Amino acid sequence: MSTSPADDLVRVRLDLAYDGSDFAGWATQPGLRTVQGVVEDALTTVLRLDRPARLTVAGRTDAGVHARGQVAHVDLPRPAWDGVVGRSDRRPGEALVTKLSGVLSRGHLPRGASDVVIHRATEAPAGFDARFSAVWRRYVYRIADRPEVVDPLRRREVVRITRHLDVAGMEESTWGLLGEHDFAAYCKPREGATTIRELLDFQWRRVPPFAPDAGLVIAEVRADAFCHSMVRALVGACLAVGEGRRSPEWPAEVLEAGVRDSAVTVAPAHGLTLEEVAYPADGELAERAAAARTVRTLEE
Repeated sequence: MSTSPADDLVRVRLDLAYDGSDFAGWATQPGLRTVQGVVEDALTTVLRLDRPARLTVAGRTDAGVHARGQVAHVDLPRPAWDGVVGRSDRRPGEALVTKLSGVLSRGHLPRGASDVVIHRATEAPAGFDARFSAVWRRYVYRIADRPEVVDPLRRREVVRITRHLDVAGMEESTWGLLGEHDFAAYCKPREGATTIRELLDFQWRRVPPFAPDAGLVIAEVRADAFCHSMVRALVGACLAVGEGRRSPEWPAEVLEAGVRDSAVTVAPAHGLTLEEVAYPADGELAERAAAARTVRTLEE
C-alpha cells in the first residue's frame, strides 16, 4: 500500500489498453478527445470527486498510436478509494474497474463497446511513479508488405505498403542505433527536454506462418524511454532501407549527424502499439524515479 505525501491520498496504479484510432493522442487537449481526458472524466464521475482526477502516464502516445500495456497512476482521496466498493465485499480495485468499464462503454462506439479498457486498478507500492519509475518501454510496429497477409479486420493497427521489404537489410540497419545516444535526429524537440535515450533492443523480423501476426513484418523496439515521434522516425528510416532507397548504414549516419533529416519519413501512427512497460522491484521504485528525473548528458 502506498500513500502520497498527504495522508488522505492513496496512489493507484492503472493498467490499461486502448485503440488510438479515434483519439487525438494520450495527453489532454482542449476541445479534442484524448485517452487521458476520457479516463480522467470517467474516474471523476465514478468516484464523485470534488476535483478532476489527474493521471500520470508511463508513455504519452501520439494521435493514432495504440496501447496494449499502458500504465498510469492517479492520486485519489482515501475515502473515495475505500468507498468505491459500496455495500459489496469486493476489493476497491475490482469495484473501480467494473464501474469504469460501465462508464467507458457509454462512449461513441455502438453496442457497449469501448476503445479504452482499464484492466487493473491496484494500490501502488511506496515510491511508485508510472512515468519515472519505469525501466523500459516496449513498442511493436506492424507492416503488411504482401497482399496475401493483409487482414481487413486489422486495418487500424497494421500499415499496408506495396513494396516487398528487405527484412535482412532492415535488421542490419538497426545495429548502429543500439546503446545510449543523443537521438535528436529522430525526435521532435521539446523545450527543456533531453533527447538522450538508451535503445536496448531494435529488431526486425517477418513472422512465420501459424504464429500471431503471421506473415507480417514487425519491429520490436525497447528503450529506457522515448522522445516525441522517436519510434516512428526510426521505423521510417529503416523502411527506406527495406525499400532499397538507402543503404543499411544510413540510419546510423543520420543519428551521428545529430540533426533532423528531411529524408527521414515518420511512419504512420496506426502501425505502432505500446505493448509493455517494465518496473524494478518494489524496493527500487523510488531510487529509479529519482534517477530518471535527472537530466542526462553523454559522457565524453
